[in-house]
Amino acid sequence: MTNRAEVHDFLTTRRAKITPERAGIPTAGQRRVPGLRRSEVAALAGMSVEYYAKLERGSLAGVSAGVLEAIARALQLDEAERAHLMRLAQEANGTSALVRPHRRGKKWTVRPSLQWTLDAITAPAIVVSNRQDLLAANLLGRAMYSDVYAGAHGVPNFGLFTFLDAAAHRFYPDWNLAADMLVANLRTAAGKDPHDKGLHDLVGELSTRSDDFRRRWGAHNVRIHGTGVKTFRHHIVGELELAYETMDLRAEDGAALTVYAAEPASPTAQALTLLASWAATTEPLPAASDR
Repeated sequence: MTNRAEVHDFLTTRRAKITPERAGIPTAGQRRVPGLRRSEVAALAGMSVEYYAKLERGSLAGVSAGVLEAIARALQLDEAERAHLMRLAQEANGTSALVRPHRRGKKWTVRPSLQWTLDAITAPAIVVSNRQDLLAANLLGRAMYSDVYAGAHGVPNFGLFTFLDAAAHRFYPDWNLAADMLVANLRTAAGKDPHDKGLHDLVGELSTRSDDFRRRWGAHNVRIHGTGVKTFRHHIVGELELAYETMDLRAEDGAALTVYAAEPASPTAQALTLLASWAATTEPLPAASDR
């Protein structure tokens, strides 16, 4: 998809999400669109309808930061959506090449020091790429995500697992939420590096094979994830309610470290103890290797 098409789809989907009531606009009569009209967004942003319509058609090249901020305010964009709009504008200006992350070759091997760091963490810990490849994990992380490893051919990928593996519907008690978050993460990654061929290939495969993915991808939702609570249903120890912290790895472009933790003395903390015992007595799962 071209940058102009991305801009158009992103702005129109954001406009459709804002009701007149939410924007503080009086309504009268029947409306033909689910959200705001272009004229209403233009008025809220302090610009002409013609100019906003030009921007929504994808013409972001040369647009000032002030104009972008005005659109972001009018559409009530959150932090992730605002950052995505700015990246789309950078791409339109041709400046994204200056900040585009360096992409490694096809082979990715976990550095010994990184694996030692993971193994030193007593809670489940994993390293995930911007394409949602599960690149590395400690023993407890591999045990926690044993379903993901079991169904993988080569490097486990959370997108392929979530949408193409039936086990995902048991592993994620709220599968719809997990699917929404996964796609939003991929859409955010695509905005950061729109020329990532591996990501394009993954999106193409998922779009071809999964109607659920294709519908979510078309929504153009993005997100910034760093901390929160997730619930899983493990096939050995049952339900796990885990807090998580995600940190970018400076030495690994586009990769992030996520560490999970349970509330002390909680049922999940007891379940993690059982998971650790199971992991220690079970045939070790293979570490991630490249496809």
